[in-house]
Amino acid sequence: MAGIDTSFGVYVHWPFCAAKCPYCDFNSHVRHAGWDEASFLAAYLREIDEVARRVGRRTVTSIFFGGGTPSLMQPATTAAIIDRIAKHWTVAANAEITLEANPGSVEADRFAGFKAAGVNRVSLGVQSLDDAQLQRLGRIHSVAEARAAVEIARRTFNRFSFDLIYARPQQTLDAWRAELTEALAMAGDHLSLYQLTIEPATPFAALHRSGKLILPDDDLARDFYALTEEMTVARGLPAYEVSNYARPGEESRHNLTYWRYDAYAGIGPGAHGRIPTDGKRVATIGERHPEAWRDLAVRQGHGFTEETTLSRDEMADEALLMGLRLVEGLPLARLGAIANVRPSEAIVGSLTSLGLLSYQPASDIIRATLDGRMVLDALVRELSNDMATV
Repeated sequence: MAGIDTSFGVYVHWPFCAAKCPYCDFNSHVRHAGWDEASFLAAYLREIDEVARRVGRRTVTSIFFGGGTPSLMQPATTAAIIDRIAKHWTVAANAEITLEANPGSVEADRFAGFKAAGVNRVSLGVQSLDDAQLQRLGRIHSVAEARAAVEIARRTFNRFSFDLIYARPQQTLDAWRAELTEALAMAGDHLSLYQLTIEPATPFAALHRSGKLILPDDDLARDFYALTEEMTVARGLPAYEVSNYARPGEESRHNLTYWRYDAYAGIGPGAHGRIPTDGKRVATIGERHPEAWRDLAVRQGHGFTEETTLSRDEMADEALLMGLRLVEGLPLARLGAIANVRPSEAIVGSLTSLGLLSYQPASDIIRATLDGRMVLDALVRELSNDMATV
């Protein structure tokens, strides 16, 4: 697989949060009594050692500390993890090293420590610029703290981003227009703007089933999305992916690794990876429970509970789903290199005539249109069901 991978990323999952948000289905856990950070660091280092043994020498183009709330870890822990990655792999001189953070003022004050540790980009979970909405979303910071954290990020790092959630219950288009106007004025060169979705087994899912939480219907959700596209383009931060907007050249390099279907290691509790091993791509999933993962990793060198060698069909489906999220689209030559297949001319023509797909013969690239991105799962199914071997 090395021949098709133009980048190699390392995702490090920190599983702890100060509080669990009711919409969140990420592998995050609250430990009111704290955690033994030294023992977790030992487990992270062990797992990095094992993954490096399997994949061999690589050039790391990005490292991403996600969660959970990675800004709850000590900067020294972050530094030790980065150093261990650099021990096994060459970290590119321009590697992007991102840390997710919540905007609480105590954490924001520690940004200088994370920068000294090697972090060069921060991503803030702002989620709303309305205090009442923050409370409904279960967030424990205020809008004032969010604004202050954004300013500290701006002063500390050359690159930063923040997230907002829209299409919330009872939210109007006018309210979102006002909120996004403020966000764009605060933004640097990147924003992540997500429509609220109901994930199974979350408190919001229970409220939604009972009729106590009502989301915008499909037509209104499309209007929210179209307004978001219009306003970000006008500000010079066009969409480069379904939920991500950036000034050209400032896209998240780590997330592009996922969407371009390059290889990456997943380190930590519940982390997913796609690692190249013996000429194949292996999907790895870590044990979700933090302490159980730690004990596994220390005992056997890794905390994986699943390791699956992906078939060509599975790789094709994943590459389609990832690549069609990107505005740049998916080169069919790359799909052929990954999985030795390409969609038939008939299905590409049919989906193009429906306005869901665009195809440029000269570049041999397929792209999901705005309408296509709204029904992406169905679009991928149609393409996957009509493939030809190349």
